[in-house]
Amino acid sequence: MATKYLKVLGYPAVDTLNLKDEATFKKIVVWIEKNKIKLAGQDTVNTLSNPNSNNWRTAFDKYKEFLGLPSLLSTDDECLIWLASYAVQEQYSKKKNEYNKYSVQEDIKPEITPKITAENPLDNLDFRSDEFKEGINKIAKLLNITPHPDVSITLKAVRLLITERFTLEALKNPEQFIVEGTPFPLDSADLGIDVGDPVLKHAAKILRMLFIQDLRNLQTRANELIVKAQNVTANPKTDTKLGKVGF
Repeated sequence: MATKYLKVLGYPAVDTLNLKDEATFKKIVVWIEKNKIKLAGQDTVNTLSNPNSNNWRTAFDKYKEFLGLPSLLSTDDECLIWLASYAVQEQYSKKKNEYNKYSVQEDIKPEITPKITAENPLDNLDFRSDEFKEGINKIAKLLNITPHPDVSITLKAVRLLITERFTLEALKNPEQFIVEGTPFPLDSADLGIDVGDPVLKHAAKILRMLFIQDLRNLQTRANELIVKAQNVTANPKTDTKLGKVGF
């Protein structure tokens, strides 16, 4: 996951990195702050730039607290994923006007939007509050999901996992819902896509694989519908009382 974000950020030689190496981890943290986030004070940057400093971890803990990194993230791998995704978000926010001009947005007129008063207590939640974010991050941690800086994305990941893995059918037959096997070699696979830019090419491959997965799910549902229809039409019941002999 961290590799994906680092590619988007343009970190050099991503494919050859050993993200489990502590020295590499420290180097990436400094690169992200200096080149992408650019929010820390000079003293913090100086300490983080010295990987051999005895105060490196202390400075890093203060840096994480300064950025608002959830305290539930304890491992270097989790922290790196969060920092890289945070940097991507920062890059987007700086150029959102440039990016948004390529998207289609509908004009919404608030004055004609009907006001609906709901009795559902969930409608009264403040989804931007720190308490709500902390709650979602705790749930994600329990489900082994790395929290995202955007809590709405974390919530979507939680919903997806719960709806797929915690249904009654999935709990009774987990072997039918837990994907096993060798991961698809996306980086080395040639899917017939060549857009020039390696980052765009990688993103295009991912979108194409997701599209293929959607097609397979659609085909599976179509097959299930055909089987149910055949069960009805292939064994019709005959009412002999309605029969007629002769003319």
